[in-house]
Amino acid sequence: CHSPDLTLDSYRIHHLVAIFSLVYVILKISKLIVKRNEWIRALETFPGPPKHWLFGHVREFKQDGNDMYKVVKWGESYPLAFQMWFGPFVSILNIHHPDYVKTILASTEPKDDLSYRFLIPWIGDGLLVSEGQKWFRHRRLLTPGFHYDVLKPYVKMMADSAKTMLDKWETHSKSDESFELFEHVSLMTLDSIMKCAFSSNTNWLNNEHAVYELSDLVNVRFRTFPYHSEWIFQLSPHGYKYRKACNVAHSHTEEIIRKRKEALKDEKELGRIQAKRNLDFLDILLCARDEDQQGLSDEAIRAEVDTFMFEGHDTTASGISWTLYSLACNPEHQQICRDEVISALEGRDTMEWEDLSKIPYTTMCIKESLRLYPPVPGMSRKITKPMTFFDGRTVPEGCLVGTSIFGIHRNATVWENPNAFDPLRFLPKNSAKRSPHAFVPFSAGPRNCIGQNFAMNEMKVVVAQTLKRYQLTEDPMKKPKMIPRLVLRSLNGIHVKIKPVDLEP
Repeated sequence: CHSPDLTLDSYRIHHLVAIFSLVYVILKISKLIVKRNEWIRALETFPGPPKHWLFGHVREFKQDGNDMYKVVKWGESYPLAFQMWFGPFVSILNIHHPDYVKTILASTEPKDDLSYRFLIPWIGDGLLVSEGQKWFRHRRLLTPGFHYDVLKPYVKMMADSAKTMLDKWETHSKSDESFELFEHVSLMTLDSIMKCAFSSNTNWLNNEHAVYELSDLVNVRFRTFPYHSEWIFQLSPHGYKYRKACNVAHSHTEEIIRKRKEALKDEKELGRIQAKRNLDFLDILLCARDEDQQGLSDEAIRAEVDTFMFEGHDTTASGISWTLYSLACNPEHQQICRDEVISALEGRDTMEWEDLSKIPYTTMCIKESLRLYPPVPGMSRKITKPMTFFDGRTVPEGCLVGTSIFGIHRNATVWENPNAFDPLRFLPKNSAKRSPHAFVPFSAGPRNCIGQNFAMNEMKVVVAQTLKRYQLTEDPMKKPKMIPRLVLRSLNGIHVKIKPVDLEP
């Protein structure tokens, strides 16, 4: 049997642990309350919509397809910028005007350490989330991977991936029922990026499901305040799913890199590789050297591959899906695009590099869809020094500044009749009248999207080849309900009906 003294000591220890734990929690909450009061004072020149004392504005977002419009509506009452609260302690200054966004995007301020840190276990410290000298060095080393000489051969691969998808749509074209296209397009863009960036023809279906699940889980974590705690999230069912999906994504990435390293072990110069075949993104990553002849570490290469695999397929899939939906809803613009594409292709079924510049109206329609449905509807930075905007208002160091791309693109003080689909807004003479920061689907400034030409090329190829083969119509019974995930998705999918195009005169 146990000694009474030992039992008493054990009780005292547990009692002390409980007291210390309680004191720690009280101190932690006290510190957060002090910080909260500091932010309330710091942002008092930026009023915002009424908030709940505990939930902030979280309960205003119902996840019902109308949340994006709510932010636009708030913007009408609070011009330029307003504060938003996620729970009792996290405040973000939400900006939704070109003159404000110009200031933040002209800087190299890092991404915030709130939502973006939830991405790091998945995509590592790659170009999307890295900062300072590391970001600058990686950006410089990766830029050659997006030179037009590298992008040029990709067009044929994009065209092939698009054709494979459109062949599968034949069955849908014989039905009067609509079908959900986002999943089809997402698989196609993943196939395309595997071919273009990694010269791989492997079936990556498991990876696609992992990427889809990871994207959803990051959003769940951001919206669920207790999940901001690392240990609570790790112990939760969502944390388990996240780790499992990360392992799937990482195993695919490591396999790609391992196979390529094996293939390149005797080749260290890009010129010699290029003499044998077209260069891809992975070649440039593995052979990149700075001025000291130092390359990227294995960890850095994996991070950039994971980043590009996520950013290069999920965002483009969103852009293509919403563009096809926009054209389904606007048959008159769809027909103008189709006539233009048929003329440019001169009897061919697939796009080539030279055709990309021959479809200006289709390009304007893609841009108008990117305005109405930006694939990345918002982004956020954490500023490292005080920042003053054009109207004299200042935010202090440490402030989270969110850029609502959706809000800027639908801002009625910037765009006439902002909810209407009007591609003529992007005629050169009309674009010249607007601030260059009124349309920022790929961000802007030094931290803009490094792959925007890759994305635009793929969107042109897929949209053009789709319109050449199929007539798109909307399904009025299944209107999409927009939802901001890591990319812009729809709660109920994006549904269209298709019929073969009759090319007979």
